[in-house]
Amino acid sequence: MAQSAVKKNEIIEKFKTHPTDTGSSEVQIALLTDRIEYLTEHFKVHQKDHHSRRGLLKLVGQRRSLLDYLKKKDLEKYRKILKELNLRK
Repeated sequence: MAQSAVKKNEIIEKFKTHPTDTGSSEVQIALLTDRIEYLTEHFKVHQKDHHSRRGLLKLVGQRRSLLDYLKKKDLEKYRKILKELNLRK
């Protein structure tokens, strides 16, 4: 199931960097993290859903790329988002 519009808007409101921000790296990472967490819970019930597992791996790779970009661009923002989203690194 896709993210609900309400939850998506809450995430955008929390991580936006300026009033009209909907696509900054921080927002994208937060949205991807939410989808990854949802799929992780999905796989606890549906272990054999290999098609969705491939999608999960693509999402993780996309998030990793955005995190690498943010780390090169602004180390403080990178550390802040890791802390806020409880990501290991």
